[in-house]
Amino acid sequence: MLNIFSSPPFYTMFVFPPSGDPVSPEIRNNPKFWPYFKDAIGALDGSHISASPPAHSCSAYRNRKGFLSQNCLFACGFNLLFTYSLTGWEGSASDARLYDDACSTDLYIPDGKYLLGDLGFPLKKCLLVPYRGVQYHLAEWGRANVR
Repeated sequence: MLNIFSSPPFYTMFVFPPSGDPVSPEIRNNPKFWPYFKDAIGALDGSHISASPPAHSCSAYRNRKGFLSQNCLFACGFNLLFTYSLTGWEGSASDARLYDDACSTDLYIPDGKYLLGDLGFPLKKCLLVPYRGVQYHLAEWGRANVR
C-alpha cells in the first residue's frame, strides 16, 4: 500500500496541493460555513490500512484495535480531492506523530490558512480541532439557524 499511495500513478493523478484560491467555493456558497471557515483549506485525518509486515515487526504494526495496519495521513480539500498523503507508518503510531512528521518534512499549509482535524491531533496555529469534552450533535447542526 505504501507504494500505491506515495508514487505514480496514484499520487500524480489523485493528489492536488491546495490551489491559490483565497476561499473554497464549497465554503463561500454555504451560509453554514461562511464566514466561519473562510480560512480553512480542507480536512486532515489518519487512516489505518491493513498490513502484512515481517514477523519481527508485527508488534510495531499492531494498532490500538488489535489488528496489523499502517497508519496513513491524508488531507483533502472541500472539493473532496486529496491534497496530501503520508504513508508507511506503523499502526501503533498516533495521528499526532504522523502530523508532526508531515509538518517537519513536506506538508505545506499557506500562511493564514488552516486544516480541520479531529481530537487525534494537537491544537496548532494551522490545525483546528474540536474542543475537548464538548459533544457535538448532528441533529443540532441540521437545525442551525442560517442568516
